[in-house]
Amino acid sequence: MSAAQISTLFVIWSATGFVLEVPSGAWADTYSRRKLLILGALLSGLGYAAWITIPSFTGFALGFVLWGTSSALISGTYEAFAYDELAARDRTEHFPTLLSRARSAGFVMNLSATLLAAPLFDLGGYVLAGVVSVVSCLAQAAVAWSLPETRPVENAREAAEPGVKAAFGNYLHMLRAGVSEVASTGLVRRAVLLVALLGGFLAFDEYFPLLASDTGASTGTIPLLIAGTVAAQAIGGALAGPAYKLPAAMFSAGLVLTAVLIASGALSLSAWGFLPIALGYGLMQLVIVVSEARLQGAITGPARATVTSVSGLFAEVSAIAVYAGFAVGSLWYSMAILVAALTIPVLLSAFVVPLALPAPRGSAEMSDASG
Repeated sequence: MSAAQISTLFVIWSATGFVLEVPSGAWADTYSRRKLLILGALLSGLGYAAWITIPSFTGFALGFVLWGTSSALISGTYEAFAYDELAARDRTEHFPTLLSRARSAGFVMNLSATLLAAPLFDLGGYVLAGVVSVVSCLAQAAVAWSLPETRPVENAREAAEPGVKAAFGNYLHMLRAGVSEVASTGLVRRAVLLVALLGGFLAFDEYFPLLASDTGASTGTIPLLIAGTVAAQAIGGALAGPAYKLPAAMFSAGLVLTAVLIASGALSLSAWGFLPIALGYGLMQLVIVVSEARLQGAITGPARATVTSVSGLFAEVSAIAVYAGFAVGSLWYSMAILVAALTIPVLLSAFVVPLALPAPRGSAEMSDASG
């Protein structure tokens, strides 16, 4: 498929998440978050199965719709689930470290999958790689099923009300509560927009394989180059916990350095350029995880998953703009130029961080801002 077709699939993927993001967040605030995590994993597996059984643009589009639905169900749900489970045990101060380790562990698993891609492809082509992907989703569902869940008192009381009408009323109540908190609380609103802006920059990695291909790398070598960026994300995610309380200026500097590293790596037109790209991507991941953790600390209302999903919604808008830009830009410019161009908004976002990043939870600055 052409770069334009691939970008179109990414738009379909993000558009699905855009439509379902906030509604699924409200669902997570009124229904079992653990069960939604299980459902999300199973839908991802169905998406991979569609890619195997229908290896065409139509099959890939169906897979991306299923994947987008899965992402919408999990986005916001996971963070809210983890935070409220800690809150039920009076241990919310551990959330930044937990989120940092979870993100890092996820990237380690991603790295393992990336490194396995080449040998799996050699053994059984794309079909074997797809089958292993489906099995990994089943394993994800099993892990989600094993998690404990403490239903919030308010939700448990509302769940006792019988009937579809009452359930729908509870859903609308949570939807309004979440959207209202974002709209009326300046601290939360700024944090939501910051997380969304930074989250949209993760669209970078969808084009790293194409960038690697333009450098002349073989199909078997490309996963190894991508593995470096994933490893850097794992390290960046792991460092987010210890870095949680650093001043905002440090994260601004990190984004400036991110832009310089990724742009220089892309424009080098060499496989060695993936070294600075990896370093920049790891730095950006650190800033993203810290921003996500501080957003959770800033939320005070009952609709935590809905508020987080609003951020996910705007992140999808940002990602769609990136995908559309790549689709149109690929008609005239090389992948290296397009990746380098995307670092300009990353650089500009560095000036937004001091204004939008909440102070660490419990600090006087946060109390003043929320008031």
